[in-house]
Amino acid sequence: MLAVKVHKREAERVRRRLLELGVLAKGYSVKREGDYVLFPVTRPVEGFELIDDEFERTEKRPHSYREVVEVPEEVRPLLPSSFDIIGDIAIIELPEELMPYGRAIGEAILKVHRHIKAVFAKGSKVEGEYRVRELIHLAGERRTETIHKENGIRLKLDVAKVYFSPRLATERMRIFEKTRPGEVIFDMFAGVGPYSVLLAKKAKLVFACDINPWAVGYLEENRLLNKTPNVLPILGDVRRIAGKIEADRVIMNLPKFADRFLREAMLSVKNGGVVHYYGFGPEEDLFSEHEAKIKGVARELGFRVEFLEGRKVRPYAPRQFNIAIDFRVLK
Repeated sequence: MLAVKVHKREAERVRRRLLELGVLAKGYSVKREGDYVLFPVTRPVEGFELIDDEFERTEKRPHSYREVVEVPEEVRPLLPSSFDIIGDIAIIELPEELMPYGRAIGEAILKVHRHIKAVFAKGSKVEGEYRVRELIHLAGERRTETIHKENGIRLKLDVAKVYFSPRLATERMRIFEKTRPGEVIFDMFAGVGPYSVLLAKKAKLVFACDINPWAVGYLEENRLLNKTPNVLPILGDVRRIAGKIEADRVIMNLPKFADRFLREAMLSVKNGGVVHYYGFGPEEDLFSEHEAKIKGVARELGFRVEFLEGRKVRPYAPRQFNIAIDFRVLK
């Protein structure tokens, strides 16, 4: 096979040049001989020393665990196309038919995604006061604590003890971009702090409340980890905090039950302040039911609301979406 031979000192410069010319042969390993490097090429290149040599083919790296996993053909169509990655832990949702092959699936994920160190399957729905789920170990390390990176911050957490969704990273950045320097934020259901720590990069002060002691413990660690001392963790029921805080912006990231806390949110926001409300809505009418509840609570309190934006955040279930509604409270 035709090759360009160069001294190792020139190897990187020549490699870039061969790439620019489109002559570097794909699928073959570069060869090293003493002080020289041999690049396989598809055609002669002027200005370089050319030789003939043999090169080993490189193994094509799979893009998906589904390319390498060994399961019976009849269940292969059931393999999920995606899974959550939190730090170096993968969490996959498997139908019952695939659970007997859980170890093989976990090992395949580890093989394809080298940065993942542990794989778990969802063993239950998110449930209970702390919004956690049972996890079933499939492969890799038997640990559930990790450090997750997103939007320029680091979040330490235990995926078995706290609720966390990596799929909301874009939504969290959207709120960050709307936040103005010097604001006071009330994060009503803060968890380990993905909103609180991020918004603290801009805000004057962030009150971060959660009822889960594990979440608040990690929130304490994360404000130190990210050097955001202006995050104030609060352990307890948000109902006991409402009205004692006057915030420019309120985050209500509890989509299943946020409507039950609208009164608390409106009492805690300044006149003209903004509430970011989350819920679930059917595809055919995403917002109407939630907007009606928001208006109803505002009337009871003698307030008015101005709807600023309604948007789909992500799919939640068939024909169901996690939605966001931003509204201003006028007192």
